[in-house]
Amino acid sequence: MRELVVLGTASQVPTRTRNHNGYLLRWDGEGLLFDPGEGTQRQMIHAGVSAAQITRICLTHLHGDHCFGLPGVLSRLALDGVTHPVHLHYPATGQEAVRALVSLASPGIDLRLHPHSGAGPVAPGLEVRPLHHRIETYGYRLVEPDGRSLLPDRLAAAGIAGDDVGRLQRGGRLRGVRLADVSVPRPGQRFAFVMDTAPCAGAEELADGADLLVAESTFSDDDAGLAAQYRHLTAGQAGALAADGGVDTLILTHFSSRYADVGPLAEQARARAGGAAVVAANDLDRIAFPKRRSQHPRETSAGEITTRSIRGRETDRSGLR
Repeated sequence: MRELVVLGTASQVPTRTRNHNGYLLRWDGEGLLFDPGEGTQRQMIHAGVSAAQITRICLTHLHGDHCFGLPGVLSRLALDGVTHPVHLHYPATGQEAVRALVSLASPGIDLRLHPHSGAGPVAPGLEVRPLHHRIETYGYRLVEPDGRSLLPDRLAAAGIAGDDVGRLQRGGRLRGVRLADVSVPRPGQRFAFVMDTAPCAGAEELADGADLLVAESTFSDDDAGLAAQYRHLTAGQAGALAADGGVDTLILTHFSSRYADVGPLAEQARARAGGAAVVAANDLDRIAFPKRRSQHPRETSAGEITTRSIRGRETDRSGLR
């Protein structure tokens, strides 16, 4: 299963209907918790999310609305007796703050700290890019490797069936039949998480080709001056980011408390989002991953898609383990 569970959608000040940040991405057998703000543990209960689902926690930066829920989440993991390792990713300049937050949590979990200090991979399939905020901030991007989809009619015509299908997948060739002869390219899906930033190259790189982009929409276009001052995106800028990146679905969040109705922000984003679907998130929303695309948006033909051997995909679809 691949879906986004929205735990909170407020920015610095929560409201009666919007909790501080918190987003759980369920990606096959993994659970990536992004920016757990204050109250995230309680929101998990309302959303029906088990602490045991969390395998990674990713912090974009160390402002309180993006990390003050960390001790509670870690304590819940310990209380529930979670035994699997939990990996915590965060900017290296936030090391002191992270260690302080972790020290407040109940002991007893296998927590593994992974500070990062530049663009690049931080785990197999998971990478970061620097954003442009008031303190060191990084966005995250999860990429499924490209693979191939088998065509049953071609398999049958080639006489490949049963266990031989797996042998062909693992070896790439069987009894003169190539994997390419009985399959078509299948582009890997891409998820991007862009939070607390002014427009920048890092945000563009993260959004490029994303099937699902979660982007802050702190301010209305009418308050562009405030957005520039505090280094945040307006709704229209989030929409433009999605359009420029060929994004399938844009999820707007991190709304300022000044907007009781975020409908106008969604309209501003739609006006500039090109072909992207735009959703203004609410707390406790569950958003299914879009259907897999036939090719990446910047590629003009199936022959241009970079493929890879799918050896080992049966046991590790996400690439994160």
